[in-house]
Amino acid sequence: MDLQITDYQFGEKPTVTRPNPEFLKVIGEQGVRDMVSEFYDLLRQSSIKHLFKEDEAEFQLSKQHSSDFMIQILDGPEYFKQHRGEPKMTNRHAPFAITPQGRKVWLDCFRQVLLELYAPEHLIVSFWNYLNVFSNWMVNTDPAHPVFKMNK
Repeated sequence: MDLQITDYQFGEKPTVTRPNPEFLKVIGEQGVRDMVSEFYDLLRQSSIKHLFKEDEAEFQLSKQHSSDFMIQILDGPEYFKQHRGEPKMTNRHAPFAITPQGRKVWLDCFRQVLLELYAPEHLIVSFWNYLNVFSNWMVNTDPAHPVFKMNK
């Protein structure tokens, strides 16, 4: 399976298409939570680990929030909205300096988890395509001028 990371220009906001909701039906809510947990564990070992909570309870809560979001975008129950309000993910990520390189590390960690997932390839690709585009919306720091952050 070929899960390529697409490069975008800093500040570009490509159109995001939600992943196929069959992905959730196939792996289930617990499957999404397990996938996100493994993903976060990889992030904690990555070069962008400084962006994530060190406190174990807070880190676990971050996993839960992320799982809730993923379940919601897969047309599952609106857990994220019920517990955290409207997603507004660019605003939620604004306090963190997210560079294009950080995005690639984030995506590479997710790719590792997806490549080990037992699900039909077309559903994994659909989910990957969503992440690949959506993640560009979180990039808010110009690598050429790291002190420059986009206003959200």
